[in-house]
Amino acid sequence: MIVEIHARLGNAAFFYAAILALWALWRIIRKQGVDSNFWGALVIAEGLILLQGILGVYLYFFSGLKLARQIHVLYGALSALVIPAAFGFTRGHQERRDMAIYTATMLCMALLAMRALQTAGMLLTFE
Repeated sequence: MIVEIHARLGNAAFFYAAILALWALWRIIRKQGVDSNFWGALVIAEGLILLQGILGVYLYFFSGLKLARQIHVLYGALSALVIPAAFGFTRGHQERRDMAIYTATMLCMALLAMRALQTAGMLLTFE
């Protein structure tokens, strides 16, 4: 049951990050910076990744399941760090340049989520 939730949250994290990357790109095209709506979406993205990580830690240490590839843990840890790292890099500024950084950040997060799903053998499914 928890494995299924972990897999579904992984799919959600991939799609959510991809949508945020497209939204950020759209804001750049429209010459806009980061606004409160986008900040809120970033907080939700980070919360989703942290919940995913908590379930992953539980599965790793308490369920008895073994990963086929340990690099899955690295992808998960990096996913949890990209948004705080981008925030630290931009120092919370809200200009158009900072939106470009968040576009790259969310694209990176989407790619990390996709690789984490692939290394766990849980490729994106539409059931």
